[in-house]
Amino acid sequence: MESLPTTTKSSERRWRSKPLQTSKPSLLMALFSCMAWLYVAGRLWQDAENRTLLAGLLKKNAGQRPKILSVEDKLAVLGCKDLERRIVEAEMDLTLAKSQGYLKNHLQGSGSSSSQILAVIGVYTGFGSRLKRNVFRGSWMPRGDALKKLEERGVVIRFVIGRSANRGDSLDRNIDEENRSTKDFFILEGHEEAQEELPKKAKFFFSTAVQNWNAEFYIKVDDNIDLDLEGLIGLLEHRRGQNSSYIGCMKSGDVVAEEGKPWYEPEWWKFGDEKSYFRHASGSLLILSKNLAQYVYVNSASLKTYAHDDISIGSWMMGLQATYIDDNRFCCSSIRQDKVCSLA
Repeated sequence: MESLPTTTKSSERRWRSKPLQTSKPSLLMALFSCMAWLYVAGRLWQDAENRTLLAGLLKKNAGQRPKILSVEDKLAVLGCKDLERRIVEAEMDLTLAKSQGYLKNHLQGSGSSSSQILAVIGVYTGFGSRLKRNVFRGSWMPRGDALKKLEERGVVIRFVIGRSANRGDSLDRNIDEENRSTKDFFILEGHEEAQEELPKKAKFFFSTAVQNWNAEFYIKVDDNIDLDLEGLIGLLEHRRGQNSSYIGCMKSGDVVAEEGKPWYEPEWWKFGDEKSYFRHASGSLLILSKNLAQYVYVNSASLKTYAHDDISIGSWMMGLQATYIDDNRFCCSSIRQDKVCSLA
C-alpha cells in the first residue's frame, strides 16, 4: 500500500518534465521570428524615411529644373538674332538692286574710268584666229596710237577671249605675248575658251566689261564681220541716254530639234509645241545699254544659257522691261547700202 504514492509521484514528474523539453525550440523559433520581424520592420521604416526624403528633395528642386530652350531662345543665347536680322536686310537690299539692274556701290575695275564713255566693243576671237585679228587691225579696227585716240573719244575696242582648258599652255602664252605687243585684248580669266562655251562667254563678257568700264553701251561683235566704225559710233551717239535698250537685227525662227543638224538645240522641248524661238537680236552684232549689262552682271550666277549665245541673251531680256530696237542696219548679211556691218 505504501508503494503506490511513489509510483504516482514518478509519473507526475515525467508528465511535468515533458512540456519543459518541448518549449525550448518554440522559444528559439519565437526569438528568431521576433528578430526577423524587427529586421524587416527596420528596413521598411528606413525605406519609408528614404522615400520621404527623396520626395522632399524632388519637391524642393522641382522649380529649379532647367528650362527646355526653343530654337529662338538658342539663337538669342548664341547671339545670332542680330546677325539673322542683318542677313535679312542684306537680302532685301540685294533684291532691290537686282530689280533695278545694278548693285549699289558696285566696284569698278582697275581699267575703269570715272567719266562715262560711249561704248565698249568686244570682238569675239579664238586661239586660232590670229590672221583674222591682223586683218581687222589693218582695216576697220585702229591699232597703236590710233586705238588710244579712239578711247579718248569714248570708244573702247578689245578682242575678247578666255583661257585655255590647260591653263598656262602654249595657247595662253601666245595670247599673252600678242597682247603685250598690241594691247588690244580683253582676256576673261575665269572663262574657258571653247566653241560650246560661247553662251557662257557672253555672260563673262558683259559682266566683266561692266566692272572694268563705265559705258553707255556694251557691244558684242563676231569675228566674221567688218564694221563701219564711224557709222556705228554715229548711231550710238544718237541713242545716248536711252536706258534699257536691247539693239540689233531682231529675228526669230524654228528651233532645230534633230541632233546632228546645224543650230541643234538640246533643250528644244522648252520652246513649246510650235518650237519657235522668241524674238532676239542676231549674234553677229548686238548691243545692250548699261543697265541691261549690269543686270547680266548682278544675276550672272542664275541666268540660264542655251546652245547659242544670241538665244541665251534674248532669254535674259524677256523678263525685263527692255526696249527692243530692231534696226536692220545691224543685219550684217543684208544687201542694204547703209548698214554698219557686213560679213567678212
